[in-house]
Amino acid sequence: MTKDKDFKKLVRARMTETGENFTTARTALLTANQSAETASESYIDPQIARFRTKTLKTFMPDGRIVSIPTKRRALVIVLIEVLAALDPDRVYDEKQLGAILGEFHPDFALLRRELIDYRLLGRNPHTGEYWVNPDPPTHTGSQAQEMAGLEVFLR
Repeated sequence: MTKDKDFKKLVRARMTETGENFTTARTALLTANQSAETASESYIDPQIARFRTKTLKTFMPDGRIVSIPTKRRALVIVLIEVLAALDPDRVYDEKQLGAILGEFHPDFALLRRELIDYRLLGRNPHTGEYWVNPDPPTHTGSQAQEMAGLEVFLR
C-alpha cells in the first residue's frame, strides 16, 4: 500500500509540473522507469558474478575444462567462456571448430552441440560451417532461466 501511495504522489507531482492528466503522467513515469531498468541491464549482479567466479574456479581452473558441469546454469557459464575463444567475424568449418573446442575438453562434440542448442553458435547443416551468433537470441522456457543474468557476459 505504501509503495502505491508513494508512486501516486510522484504521479500527482508530475501532473502539477506538466499539466498532464493522471493516466498520461503515470504512463510517462512507468516508461521512464522501464528505460532506466533497460539501461542498467549491463550491470552485473554481484551474486551472479560470485557464482560465475566460483563456477570457473571449479570447472576451468587453468582455462581448460576439467569436467563438464551437470547443472545447466554452470554449463552456460562454461559455454560463454568457451565462446570467448572464438572470433565473432570468422566462419569455421567443423574441423577447425573441433580443434578449438578440443583445446578446452576432449568431448568437443558435446561442447559444439550445447553451443548450438543455446544458439550461441550458428550452423549451416549443408556446408558444415559454424559461426558465432552475432545477435544473442532471446531464450524461452528453461533456457531463459538458465541464461538469466548471464547475457552480460556475452560479447
